Amino acid sequence: MFPLSNELAYLSEDRDAEATKQAVEAEGRRCLALRGDVASRAFCRRAVERTVKQFGGLDVLVNNAAFQVHSVDFTDLTEEHFDTTLKTNLYGYFHMAQEAVPHMKPGSAIINTGSVTGIDGSKHLVDYSMTKGGIHAFTRALSGSLIDKGIRVNAVAPGPVWTPLNPSEKEAEDVSVFGAKTPMKRPAQPEEIAPAYVFLASPQCSSYITGEILPIVGGY
Repeated sequence: MFPLSNELAYLSEDRDAEATKQAVEAEGRRCLALRGDVASRAFCRRAVERTVKQFGGLDVLVNNAAFQVHSVDFTDLTEEHFDTTLKTNLYGYFHMAQEAVPHMKPGSAIINTGSVTGIDGSKHLVDYSMTKGGIHAFTRALSGSLIDKGIRVNAVAPGPVWTPLNPSEKEAEDVSVFGAKTPMKRPAQPEEIAPAYVFLASPQCSSYITGEILPIVGGY
C-alpha cells in the first residue's frame, strides 16, 4: 500500500509547492509542505520529525534535490559553486537518509535521484556529474547496509527531463535543442519518469529489487 500522507520539502518555490500540495490533496491524500534547504542537517531533522509527528511514521523517502550550473570551461568552476553542488546533491541525500532510517520499518524504501551524467559524465557539468555518480554509489552501498533492516534503496537515473532546472541557467538557443541528442530526439516529460518512482516505492512491485540504478534516458 502507498502512504496516504505526504510531506514535500522544498527550497524556495512557494507557488510550485502549493500547486503540488493541491494536486496531492485532489487525489484524496494529505500533504504538508516544508520550506528549507536539505544541505542543512537541522532542516532535514526537522522535516523528518514533522512527518513522523503528523503522520505517525515514514515509509518512503524520495531524495530529489539538486543544484546544477553549467561551466563551459573547467577552470571557471569556482570553489563556492563546487561546494554548493556537493552540499545539495550529496550532503542533502545523506542527511535525509540518516534522519529517516531510524523511523523506517521493513518494507520501507529510499529512492534517490541519479542522472545519466553520473553514468556517462558531462564535460560542462563536471561537479554535477561527480555528485550524481556519487549518488549511484551511495545507493548501492546504502542498500547493502540496510538490507537486514528490510529497507530497500534504489535510484532512478534520468536522461534529459523537461524541468525548471534545465532552462534556469541556459540560453534560449540551448534550451531549444535540449534533449535533441537522445535517440528519441527530445527530453522526457516529468510524468514519463514518475512511474519509475512509483514502481520502486511499491513493495508489491519491487520487493526483490534493491541497490539498482534504473536509467531512463530516451534510448541508447
